[in-house]
Amino acid sequence: MNVNVLVADLAPNPLALVFFGGRPSLPKAMKHDWPRCSQCSGPMQYLGRVPHPNPSKQIFIFQCANDPGMCDEWDPESGGNCAMIVDIADAVRPTKPPRKGVTALDGTWSGHAEECVADSYSDAREEADANGWSVIGQLGGVPDWLQEDETPECPACGNPMVLAAQLEEGPDDRTAMNFGGGGCGYVFVCPCPAGEARFLWQ
Repeated sequence: MNVNVLVADLAPNPLALVFFGGRPSLPKAMKHDWPRCSQCSGPMQYLGRVPHPNPSKQIFIFQCANDPGMCDEWDPESGGNCAMIVDIADAVRPTKPPRKGVTALDGTWSGHAEECVADSYSDAREEADANGWSVIGQLGGVPDWLQEDETPECPACGNPMVLAAQLEEGPDDRTAMNFGGGGCGYVFVCPCPAGEARFLWQ
């Protein structure tokens, strides 16, 4: 099968479909409504954005980083993280985060897809490593679970969601996202008309 491996760009490209760190361009209606953790009530950390299967949309990813490990930020239903679907046409200039709380990563990076013929993401990573690419995940495809299968069900239609992206923590330790130290993040979306997005990590 074909695996769309995400490869880190040599220099961050703010116009890339896949971009991590910085500030999110949230819809105008959310200009003063930064996502907050339902467990500690603090503002969440913005991780980045990945493409939605609908090219007119993007998925923005947030997770609580105010007290790592205490808000179940790895769980898609705990309220410790957020996967937000945004219409590109509604996105405004980068939104200023709240003053208090851990709201940003320590750096930025972007990525682009390279197609590999492989049986799994793990196999594709080996091929990518052989090419000297810095792999930061995959777009679409089949999740390569580190633990058990945790595919979320869509609350609207009840069907299993599909993988939008699987993410590594980042290209270097200084700017990395916190997925428990060497973990992977998984972004899911449902293609149904009322479909939502979910984020979790293992």
